[in-house]
Amino acid sequence: MAYDDLRSFLKALERRGQLKRVRAEVDPHLEVGEITDRVQKAPRGDHHANAALLFENVRGARTPDGEPIPLAMNVFGTEERLCLALGLKDLDEIGERIGGLLKPELPQGVSGLRDALGKAAQLKSVPPKHVKKAPVQEVVLTGDDVDLERLPALHTWPDDGGAFFNLGLTHTKHPETGGRNLGLYRLQRQDRRTISMHWQIHKDSTNHYAVAQRRGERLPVAVAFGCPPAVTYAATAPLPSDIDEYLFAGFIQGKRVELVDCKTVPLQVPAQAEVVLEGWLEPGVTLPEGPFGDHTGFYTPVEPFPALTVTAVTMRERPLFQSIVVGRPPTEDGPLGKATERFFLPLLKVIIPDLVDYSLPEAGGFHNCAIVSIDKRYPKHAQKVMHAIWGAHLMSLTKLIIVVDADCDVHDYAEVAWRAFGNVDYGRDLTVVEGVVDHLDHASYQQFYGGKAGIDATRKLPEEGYHRGWPEMITSDPMTAAKVDRRWKEYGF
Repeated sequence: MAYDDLRSFLKALERRGQLKRVRAEVDPHLEVGEITDRVQKAPRGDHHANAALLFENVRGARTPDGEPIPLAMNVFGTEERLCLALGLKDLDEIGERIGGLLKPELPQGVSGLRDALGKAAQLKSVPPKHVKKAPVQEVVLTGDDVDLERLPALHTWPDDGGAFFNLGLTHTKHPETGGRNLGLYRLQRQDRRTISMHWQIHKDSTNHYAVAQRRGERLPVAVAFGCPPAVTYAATAPLPSDIDEYLFAGFIQGKRVELVDCKTVPLQVPAQAEVVLEGWLEPGVTLPEGPFGDHTGFYTPVEPFPALTVTAVTMRERPLFQSIVVGRPPTEDGPLGKATERFFLPLLKVIIPDLVDYSLPEAGGFHNCAIVSIDKRYPKHAQKVMHAIWGAHLMSLTKLIIVVDADCDVHDYAEVAWRAFGNVDYGRDLTVVEGVVDHLDHASYQQFYGGKAGIDATRKLPEEGYHRGWPEMITSDPMTAAKVDRRWKEYGF
């Protein structure tokens, strides 16, 4: 089972020797970021390579009664830890469960009926559950007691424009439909009661704020920190706007997520969170936000973003805080992005049934490059798949698509490179288009849109104009290979 809250997961990591406590006082200005980034990038074999970190004495981070607020970092820094947090044997497990739900065949016999009822039970048991009391509201601060300077915001990179909260789960709702959105956005602390919301142009919360502005209304916002692991992951998932992230979190963890009403805004937040900020966005009120050293590995520029006035801070009596360091990979983003890749393969196959598998390399920030394999059946099949990907929800942000044959392991980048470098005539097999790109993309000459490319690295067909006869790949003789397998130790290896 997935863990109910952050603190129980950290205890489990400590029992497994995967949590490093840092008891010395550390400065949230650059020092925490430098320590975390070194641990994330430490070579394999280093005793503390990629360990989860708990900073117990962060300068300035204190509860109202003066107790330290520990800061958890790099919690999901490995695929193994993320699977443990979500109660999974591996990252493909959720994809397999999603794939099973997407197959509505009529049940055959008793066993088939049992399977069908099992699918229905999975969905019935996962909607969020409302509770009246919650650990996250053991302490409620309003008015002059609100002081964001007491929370450990991080100034991670030298040229950052200030201190940021980097793992706050932001709650909004559509002013007209009431539909809820849970997203993960960076939040710059502007003063003791104000944070700016870095809402990128393609995000649902941006639309919620735009609708509120059009109606001349302020928008309620709640930001939760240190949430149950399944909830934190769900906030990062690129779900369609009509799918509730809390339903998805319940599906992942196999049980309902408990939500509690906020104290000063009409929203609900996870009852088992550690800290929550509540507040309002006034129409048209923005503040300069940035620069910020982002997951692209470059600083994003200063731009105006909505400014949230915090009306309440609620927390546990002895809260933890959670944040993340982003920058040049590898970082904690890696396992979270890989989880999204594996979880959403079955859904992507519904839209693009031609897909066999795909990989989104961390080095490409996950959205810059997609490697896809297909069972090629007809001329220009690869190009059809490229355009389908560019039309598939947030896959539309992909800048480079490499299409390979089904016998290529898309996760073996050396194999992919061999195919792409050797199987391509760039006069015929390169497709160049223009379309939307990520808000943070610094390479496009115009913000929000730019050039994209698709590389057809599949075997070429005569119907595509290739008449030389595609050569066979070199492979070992199966009988000789089996013989060598049997005699391998005999050779002295």
